Amino acid sequence: MVTLIQWFFAPAIFISLVLSLTYSFKSRRAEESNQRGVITAKMNISMGSMLIFMAAAQFFLSNESTLRIIIGSLFLVVGLFNLFAGLRNLSTYRRIMEQSTK
Repeated sequence: MVTLIQWFFAPAIFISLVLSLTYSFKSRRAEESNQRGVITAKMNISMGSMLIFMAAAQFFLSNESTLRIIIGSLFLVVGLFNLFAGLRNLSTYRRIMEQSTK
């Protein structure tokens, strides 16, 4: 069971890490502010999902020590905040981009 969970968390963390890095480089190269905002929002979403997967790995793949629970909880809170902020910003910037094209 543990190896099945490891085979899920390791690729999920790696994929979200690659997406975070990709969106980070793209946002720095974007010229329009609205486009930069959309890409930054996607970066926040992928970073939030990466932190949530890391928190879940701390909770499921280790023995229950107080330090691991605290670190996992911090990762979970920061990850949920990044995910929420990214989704909120993505909807805001998409709405702005739709209004500017009309």
